[in-house]
Amino acid sequence: MNYTNLMPDAESAKRCGRVAVAMGGTSAEREVSLNSGHAVYQGLIDAGIDAYKLDLQQDAISQLINLEADRVFNVVHGRGGEDGTIQAVMDLLGITYTGSGLGASALAMDKLATKRILRGCAIPTPEFLELNSEEDCTRLLDEFGLPVFVKPNLEGSSIGMTPVHSADDLLPAWKTAGEYGAVFAEKFISGGEYTAGFLDRTVLPLIKLETPREFYDYEAKYLADDTIYTCPSGLDDDRVAEINRLVEQTIRVTGVKHWGRVDLMLDEELQPWIIEINTVPGMTDHSLVPMAARQAGLEMPSLVHKILELTLNGGDSHG
Repeated sequence: MNYTNLMPDAESAKRCGRVAVAMGGTSAEREVSLNSGHAVYQGLIDAGIDAYKLDLQQDAISQLINLEADRVFNVVHGRGGEDGTIQAVMDLLGITYTGSGLGASALAMDKLATKRILRGCAIPTPEFLELNSEEDCTRLLDEFGLPVFVKPNLEGSSIGMTPVHSADDLLPAWKTAGEYGAVFAEKFISGGEYTAGFLDRTVLPLIKLETPREFYDYEAKYLADDTIYTCPSGLDDDRVAEINRLVEQTIRVTGVKHWGRVDLMLDEELQPWIIEINTVPGMTDHSLVPMAARQAGLEMPSLVHKILELTLNGGDSHG
């Protein structure tokens, strides 16, 4: 779908009412969330929508109880904002909000639960093993082998994540990830990194990610100036169609809604592997969903307005 020249009119902006842009929070992704929140706020203002910023770092529940808005545009990344917590509070209070509901948010934030759902639905995702102890690390080496990625189960933005090629590096990687809670190891897929943003149930143009680092880590995402983004991805139409079908299936089986991003790898045989789902991805002018949306003809004001419009159909569609 091409959204070129799709700009909100005054009547459509008015129907959105007053909008609180929820941002910040208390997770390890707080600073990224603040940047996203400022960009979304400015996009809403540029779209003619009455918006204000709401930092949920302190007294989040009382701030929501005393909310002076018709709906919330949620860009609180990570735990508290992306895992079903804030969604549960807003559901209880009857607040209309953007993005996935409680169940889908909690599922997508839990990488292990997501991978189990994907495997149960025959959607390709790399093999994995939970690492609850040093004995599990030993079992990984005996049964699973290297290389692997060691990851926290409940963090985003590649926080606490380490590629492991040597047995000597496995325990340190497990301990690093363990600072953020439960840990698992995932089979290392050697190949290209891609991401597919989606708006409603439409998959946005695919982006190829290239970095001189070993993988698209926190620094490559937010700090480095040598990350290369290619959009459209350069893949042929048949391969893109195959990937889009997998992304659409992933959206359907996990129940995620409104907007988000699905990250994936293509191995050396160009087989796609779904890695994870982001239900509240970055939303700065340099983030991936806005980048893909621009390729489809949606600048930031139109993008955030379109996301907000998805909350107007009967109030919301969460569950």
